[in-house]
Amino acid sequence: METALHTAEYVFPGHPDKLCDAIADSLVQAAGRLEKRALVGVEVAAHRHRVYITGRIACMGAERIDTDALVRGVYQTAGYGTPWFPGPEDLEMAADLCLGPLEDGEAEFRSLADDQSICTGYAVDIPQANYLPVEHWLANRIGRTLQSLREVHPELNLGPDGKVLVTIREDDHRYALETFSCSLQQKAGADEVALHRAARVTLGEALAELATELPGLDEAVPEQIEVNGAGAFDRGGPEGDNGLSGKKLVIDAYGPGVPIGGGALSGKDFFKADRAGALHARRLAKTVVMTGVASEALVHLGWVPGERTARIVSITTANRKSLPPSKWESLTDLSLLASGEHFTNCGNLVEIARFGHFTNPALPWERVQIGGGLPG
Repeated sequence: METALHTAEYVFPGHPDKLCDAIADSLVQAAGRLEKRALVGVEVAAHRHRVYITGRIACMGAERIDTDALVRGVYQTAGYGTPWFPGPEDLEMAADLCLGPLEDGEAEFRSLADDQSICTGYAVDIPQANYLPVEHWLANRIGRTLQSLREVHPELNLGPDGKVLVTIREDDHRYALETFSCSLQQKAGADEVALHRAARVTLGEALAELATELPGLDEAVPEQIEVNGAGAFDRGGPEGDNGLSGKKLVIDAYGPGVPIGGGALSGKDFFKADRAGALHARRLAKTVVMTGVASEALVHLGWVPGERTARIVSITTANRKSLPPSKWESLTDLSLLASGEHFTNCGNLVEIARFGHFTNPALPWERVQIGGGLPG
């Protein structure tokens, strides 16, 4: 194959958009624990010390959900507090939420789509990268390693916000890091030279470890790497920019190399078409690849209001060959009922919102069983 360049990015949990995603999913999680068929559709915005929450939460005891405590907990676990503004205790919350129980008969109708949606799923035959594009997997793993600098080297005075951007060169299933850039929030006046040195060392260690996991990955660090290339990065998080849930859809999916349907995942329960469809499409794409039919699969699902099951619009392989949807419909359950009943309360949604729906092979929707069975 010809040499190709691929790029992907990753943002830290302290990034304002990721704060909002995590808050939205903390509400989904809280409602799901009160009632499995809880209906949740919320959006979150943040700026400076203010957080705004809108939408609907319908379940038994919805009014008792301590929204303020959940928001403060997300900020605290992301690393905010002295000296990083805003501290959890400084936050001001404003909410316009429709709270209350599900309406009569509404629980039974959760198995029907209440909206239209186009959902995309993707998988490539690289099990070492959890069937993800290498650049997307690499950005996530390197980014999470760089986050640890804050705890490992407190003398660097790093904050909770940060970004990573990687470009890889692919040539006949061999991969090398072509360019690397990271923006790591650091207190004004701290040692920038030490930060650059620590970032390079950490990057080298991460690549060396990842090269043992992924055959064909070169562990060499590019001669030139960018660390805070725009200069000092002291003011970050919601103090440096506004945040909004659902803005990091490409990072939440498969990176810029794969077209996405456009529906946000965080802030929606597992009976919602956008979230259910994204998980089902991913499962179907992995099924195609894991059966050996194709080395790459791109799946598009469509939801029509009032229907119980997604329609397979198309399944496309690496050579643009189309697979007949009818032959794959029986291999995985594409219903809202399957998603809602099996995936509600399946894990820590705050962590999933921060680190990705498809990067952890232990998550239930990632444990694909050929033949369509869902994990119990």
